[in-house]
Amino acid sequence: MVCHINNPAHPLSQRLAQALDGYPLQADRSTGAALMCMPEVEQHTEHYIAIEHGDSAHRGMLSGALGGMCSFFFGVFAVIFLLDNDLGTALMYFLIAVVCFVPSFLWEILRPMPLPILFNRRTREVYFEQEGQLYHSPWDGIAAAAYSAETVGPYTGRMGHAALEALLHRYGHPEEQVLINLGSPLGKSLPMQLGFWEYLRAYMNNGPWFDEQGNPTDSRSFNLGMLDVHQTKGQMVRLYWGLIRKEYEANNGRNFLKGAHVILLLGGIFFLPFHAVQNFTYAIAKRRSRSRWPELIRERLEPDGPTTRLVDLEQQQGG
Repeated sequence: MVCHINNPAHPLSQRLAQALDGYPLQADRSTGAALMCMPEVEQHTEHYIAIEHGDSAHRGMLSGALGGMCSFFFGVFAVIFLLDNDLGTALMYFLIAVVCFVPSFLWEILRPMPLPILFNRRTREVYFEQEGQLYHSPWDGIAAAAYSAETVGPYTGRMGHAALEALLHRYGHPEEQVLINLGSPLGKSLPMQLGFWEYLRAYMNNGPWFDEQGNPTDSRSFNLGMLDVHQTKGQMVRLYWGLIRKEYEANNGRNFLKGAHVILLLGGIFFLPFHAVQNFTYAIAKRRSRSRWPELIRERLEPDGPTTRLVDLEQQQGG
């Protein structure tokens, strides 16, 4: 067991001691890992980064499956019978298409969506909401850690994964703490999680826009490029078509077409309705969920909102 703990008083030292390999993390100290953005980052703006939390990443999949796939094909059948002047059958298929889509769509947009984890550059804070309770931590001095672990299952065997966690406390009740994952640990390696931490450090300390080394820059190309790579829902057609074009150019138009690329391209086209409806449903559900943030958080996300930290407000109220 290897555990890099330089400070035994670190709030997460006991958790790190049980890990295969662990690193206590500090906002002002680099781990040396290469910057890496994770798929859980849903927004990277000038003032905050929003990280998907809970099952929010799967919101819209049901509507995509029922509405984007089933409704689409039943709608095609309705058009075919309508062109054949079979109005009764066309109406039946049209109603089936509506029944497949509308209930699942309404259920997904009206059901409360887990709020994201927010990294606010303006106030230099981290915000998190759980069951109506607001948790936060100042960025400077935040208690965080990355560590690797293994799980053993009867069907999966031994699997390794890595977690990136931060300790926050409830607003107005500093004695109540919560340990949150900054993204899913499944399928992640420790270098990946350390790279994501460096991405967050670069944003909070040097951002909002920075280059591959984390140095501040006026260009947004690196950050938007990282988001574009990871947020590929519904973009498989563009991705695989780009691969085919690269193969075409590299081989001067000869023997460039690979069967795997063709299959993936056709699969992307087939699932276009699924991803279109999924993204549409997700966007509406996300927009509705933002209103659930308390007012003191919403106003701190505005470009001209207050910059006072919640921890300072707690101290004023306590004093």
